[in-house]
Amino acid sequence: MEEYIIADNITKAFGDKTVLDGVSLTIHRGEIFGLLGPSGAGKTTLIKILTGQLAPDGGNAEISGIASRKMTGQDRKKIGIMMDNFGIYERFSCYENLKIFARIYGIKNEDIMRALEKVGLAGVKKRAASRLSKGMQSRLRLARVFMTEPDVMFLDEPTSGLDPTTANEIHKMILAEKEKGRTVFLTTHTMAEAEKLCDRIALIDDGKIIECDRPRDICRRYNHQRMLKIHLEDGADIEIPHNTDAADRVAELIRNGCAETIHTTEPNLETVFIELTGKELEV
Repeated sequence: MEEYIIADNITKAFGDKTVLDGVSLTIHRGEIFGLLGPSGAGKTTLIKILTGQLAPDGGNAEISGIASRKMTGQDRKKIGIMMDNFGIYERFSCYENLKIFARIYGIKNEDIMRALEKVGLAGVKKRAASRLSKGMQSRLRLARVFMTEPDVMFLDEPTSGLDPTTANEIHKMILAEKEKGRTVFLTTHTMAEAEKLCDRIALIDDGKIIECDRPRDICRRYNHQRMLKIHLEDGADIEIPHNTDAADRVAELIRNGCAETIHTTEPNLETVFIELTGKELEV
C-alpha cells in the first residue's frame, strides 16, 4: 500500500513538558487510521504538526511526499481538518460560516449547499451557529471539511461529547468518505469508536507510541489468558482454557444441552491499554 502520511521521530515540548517523544507513524492512502489515547496524550499536537500548523522541535512530517512545514496554500486545499474549537463563528449562520472559507479556498457557492446537504444541515442554513446543538456544530465542522473535497481528512475527536445516535451518524459519514478513497486520520479516546472505524490504530501515552497495528491483532497479541467463557442454561458461568483439550469439554456441554453461549475472553483495546500503561482510556 502507498505510504501517504509519514511522521518520523517527531518531538515537541512546551516549556518543560514533553508532549511528543519520538513519534513515528506511517499511514497508507485510503485507510482510516486511528490515534487512540487519553486526553493530554499528544494527539492534537501531532495533528497540528502533520498539517503544518505547528513546527516540531525535531523529526520530520510529510503528506503525499511534501514536508508539512513547506506546504503551500494549494497543498493545504487537499487537506480537511476538523477540530473541536476550529472554524465556527457563533454569530454567523451555517451558510455564512462556510462562505468565509469558500472565499479563502475559491469554492463556488453551490458547493456550500452541497456540503450542508451532505451533513444534513441544509434545512437550518440560516440558523446562527450559537443556536445549534453540539451535534449540529460537529456536523457544521464536518461540512467545512467536505466542502473542499480533500484527499485526506484529519478529524480530532469528531464525536466527543455527542449522544450515541449523533455519533453513529457521523461514523457513517466518515465510512462513506473512506469508500470514496479518502484517507482519514482520526484521534479518539473511545475504544469502541476506534474498533468500529479504523483499519489500523496506534496507542499513544505520554507522547509515545506504545502499540500500532490492526485493532484485532493488538487484542490477540495480549490475549495471555486464552480462556473460553461458557454461560450455562442454569445461569452459571464457567471458564476453561482455550486449547486442544477444550474440544471434548465443550462438545459434552453442547450434547447435554447445558451450554447457552460460548465466548472467548480476548481482551479489548481498553484492557490492553490498561495493561500497558496502568491508565484508563476514556478520561
